[in-house]
Amino acid sequence: MALVNLSRQTEGFLDRQQGLLIGKDWQQANGGDPIAVVNPADGKIISTIGEASADDVDRAVAAARRAFDDGPWTSMKPAERAGIMFKIASLMEDHAEELAQLETLDNGKPIKFSRGEIFASAGAIRYFAGWVDKIHGTTHNVNMPGDYHVYTLKEPVGVVALIVPWNYPIVMAVMKLGPALAAGCTCVLKPAEDTSLSAIRLGEIMLEAGLPEGVVNIVTGRGHTVGAALASHRDVNKIAFTGSTATGKAIAQIAAAGLKKVSLELGGKSPNIMMADTNLEAAIPASAMGIFFNSGQTCTAPSRLYAHESIADEVIDGIAAIGGSMKIGPGLEEDSDLGPLVSQKQLDRVTGYISAGRDEGGEVIGGERHGDEGFFLQPTIIKKTSNRMKVVREEIFGPVLVVQTFKEADEAVALANDSEYGLAAAIWTENLGQAHQMAKKIKSGIIGLNTAMGADWDVPLGGYKQSGIGRENGREGLENYLQTKSVFTAI
Repeated sequence: MALVNLSRQTEGFLDRQQGLLIGKDWQQANGGDPIAVVNPADGKIISTIGEASADDVDRAVAAARRAFDDGPWTSMKPAERAGIMFKIASLMEDHAEELAQLETLDNGKPIKFSRGEIFASAGAIRYFAGWVDKIHGTTHNVNMPGDYHVYTLKEPVGVVALIVPWNYPIVMAVMKLGPALAAGCTCVLKPAEDTSLSAIRLGEIMLEAGLPEGVVNIVTGRGHTVGAALASHRDVNKIAFTGSTATGKAIAQIAAAGLKKVSLELGGKSPNIMMADTNLEAAIPASAMGIFFNSGQTCTAPSRLYAHESIADEVIDGIAAIGGSMKIGPGLEEDSDLGPLVSQKQLDRVTGYISAGRDEGGEVIGGERHGDEGFFLQPTIIKKTSNRMKVVREEIFGPVLVVQTFKEADEAVALANDSEYGLAAAIWTENLGQAHQMAKKIKSGIIGLNTAMGADWDVPLGGYKQSGIGRENGREGLENYLQTKSVFTAI
């Protein structure tokens, strides 16, 4: 497939050999052969990124440490630091089409969605820039003998390692960069090896905006080498990770040796409950978009449908019809609704789950590879499942919906909670009293009532159980990058 309608800026970026950002300079990686960047729409190599070595990681962390200890970032007046962040956001918007094209080429998602994500990402930087002059401590009255003036300070935690996934590359990067920069931290960002291009371009934009040397460093490479080196590095004070639960556990174990602060936004297998009185005109299209959007590569996707037995057939038929009507095609085509999965590895993983579901007795609708090039997969529904089945218990991370029926609300809640995950959930009913009662019982960090999913930079995002530790976004997300100092003064 020829790469059509690319801007000159995008073409020029792809033609350059991509390096690592260490301090203020772009440098070649020393870890070995470059990593091929593959366009998931056709499987062809479009660029390369560097494979960082442990020495590259050392130099990046050292640059971040110098910037934190001796650089101007942490000592800047709040308005100065916020001003640079506002400029970053504006430059992201100025280069939105280029960033969107890089995101689509890297990840595969339709360009219309990539454009929206770039502007949302600029909004994240702008949102956290607004927090910079609102970070403050408190004063306290104490009961100990004597007279004291006691107050707390909120200080940046230090050097943070930001390890982000491939499903929403730039969104996930700014979700961590925004609060880290607002808090006054310095950063080493490791984008996913499958989708590093937009992060590299963002690094260039940050330097153009005047971000001081060493405040943001970018090291590309594989998780088991670069990610592990960051997690174990003695000069990294905090790790923020988004990705699979298995990898999150490994990072937590590594970080425990140094008692590093850790925040983990991990996997999900989110239940979507439709009661008998559900407004199907709203619920069916929202649920279809929720599971099929981004080819199902969304941690909060409503991937477990629990439909009341009286409406289940209508719901399944409606979602299947919407899935079947979606235009599957390369992300650069303006009318594409569903792009490819991110890689051949991911396509093999998802189709393996579909086969397992069929072998366990599930009835599969769709589930076939689409086309003869690229990593495209039809929207898929697996009926006649149970909570004992692998496709119900494990995160598939593809456009695959598993379906069960129920009779009573308590049964639906029990099915929803019968999972090691607890990231998101949805409840559909016209009885709002019942909806709020069910919401209290479901063990999940995010719950949508008559909506498949909600997300906003001001609203905490995170999970119960094995879906993570801590929260992102809003004040709680900012607190991940701050620590509290208590000061006692005798008076």
